[in-house]
Amino acid sequence: MSETNLVHKADVTQECRRRIFELAHSGATRQRFIEGSLTLLAQALECHAVRMVVRDRELRFFGQAQSLTRCEAEVIVTSTDIPAGVGMRWSSGTNEALENLCRRLIAGHVDTGLPWFSESGCLTIDDIRVFTGEALACGDDERADGLYLSAGCRSTLIIPIDGTRRRLGLLQLEATVPGYFSPSLMNRCESLAQAFGFAFDLRHLHVALRERVKELTCLYDIARLMAHSESPLDEILQQAVEQLPSGWLFPDTAAARITLDERIHETRGAQDMVQRMSADIVIDSVKRGMVEVGYTEPKPAADDGPFLTEERHLLDTIARELAFTIQQRSYAEERQKLQTQLRHADRLATIGQLAAGVAHELNEPLSSIMGFAQLAAKQPDVPADVVRDLNKIVAASFHARGIIRELLVFAREARPVKIAFNLNELIRDGLFFLESRFVKAGISLTCELDPKLPNITADRSQILQVLTNLVVNSVQAMPNGGRLNITTSADNGHVHLVVEDNGCGMDEVVIKDIFHPFFTTKDLNQGTGLGLSVVHGIVTAHDGRIDVTSRPSEGSRFCIHLPISAPSNPTEILPIAE
Repeated sequence: MSETNLVHKADVTQECRRRIFELAHSGATRQRFIEGSLTLLAQALECHAVRMVVRDRELRFFGQAQSLTRCEAEVIVTSTDIPAGVGMRWSSGTNEALENLCRRLIAGHVDTGLPWFSESGCLTIDDIRVFTGEALACGDDERADGLYLSAGCRSTLIIPIDGTRRRLGLLQLEATVPGYFSPSLMNRCESLAQAFGFAFDLRHLHVALRERVKELTCLYDIARLMAHSESPLDEILQQAVEQLPSGWLFPDTAAARITLDERIHETRGAQDMVQRMSADIVIDSVKRGMVEVGYTEPKPAADDGPFLTEERHLLDTIARELAFTIQQRSYAEERQKLQTQLRHADRLATIGQLAAGVAHELNEPLSSIMGFAQLAAKQPDVPADVVRDLNKIVAASFHARGIIRELLVFAREARPVKIAFNLNELIRDGLFFLESRFVKAGISLTCELDPKLPNITADRSQILQVLTNLVVNSVQAMPNGGRLNITTSADNGHVHLVVEDNGCGMDEVVIKDIFHPFFTTKDLNQGTGLGLSVVHGIVTAHDGRIDVTSRPSEGSRFCIHLPISAPSNPTEILPIAE
């Protein structure tokens, strides 16, 4: 070969090496890097075929460049997972002798004294037809996914590809003429194989560094958002989900979604994700939602599908950060709520002591007023108008006694007695004494009582008071008549009592205060403001719950939920407003 030709080949080799390193610096994916490198090698070496098998972590890449013209090559690269416990396969698997040679090359177990092994550990066969080593079969393999010898192969060169710290794989060059790989060409091929190996690791480090910067930036932005923002949680989660795509390998086609307690926050394109990874948001050992990141277009295989291993770690870290922040916010809200309840309970305790003292002081003179008024009304020769006035005094005294009874309940002077009873029977007994009031007020009553309603264990007189207060409250909300519906049902270990009317209703502002002691919207002498507060206290003391729905001019609906079994500590009645 002339000196000019040698200089030209050296220049081509140098240019090929330079462009391979440029490709590595570009941060291309592994598959695209292998495709580009195979194209450059096929153009620089002018072989019939260039094949490559590379192992990177748990993925096996096979690439082949078939020369079409001096400047063009058909390149195909595929990737597959390496099955656990099976081991790496280097050839197509149809030529056992070739597979054995490949394994020896990878392990470095070659005898350089044999003519087909070079001093650097490469396999070179000048003519397959007269090869004196192991019997090698040639043949076209349309489904080839590893190194093989095509039907037209006469000579081949297989070179181990070494990275900076490990052996990556094998590079196979194939020619259709015998003796194609001269010593100078072999040196060029080995030089380019070494350049590819170094560039492969360089590309990995370059991509890893770039991705770590992106991931850490994404994580930092989310952590700062969570730590310093005073915005509502839904707004913070939406801002966080907008930050997520920037931390992934292909941010332009990445989308993200955060789901928390069935509330969804997502970026544009989240509905069109075709490849995705997810991490659960677990708070207090309970799964509350998940974080998802994916691509809207199929991406080439990486470590975990189309995703990097580091991206999996990033997503898990973000899910834990979200869970921690949500948990801390929940604790803060619960602490604030408990402090509010504690202050309210302290105020109620003071009011309760005052109410109990006032009630006891009023009981004795009130009893005297009632007694003497009744005695005076029974005296003979008392004028009729005086009797009417005395009866008004007695009625007012009865009303005052009822108020005192409510004050005693509010002050927790009465101890609850728990017994098993049927709520339907209590409703029938309680409504019996109110039927005349319904008729007088022009109210139609409808009862839908579950005939299979189980018994509950509770204080019967207190539950009767709950029913009475709710019914009286509904009657007073319908001064011009209306409909009153009472319904019972049971499920999930609870009995439900619903009292619903079509009266004047309440707006949201009023609903927030209806369980506060002494809060009332009624006119003077129409109510004390203790009825619903007492209801709330009784239900809460029985481990129950009250749900209220109401709209002005459309009526109100009170739903009481009581456990079927006795509460664990039902000895106190504490009416605390929610």
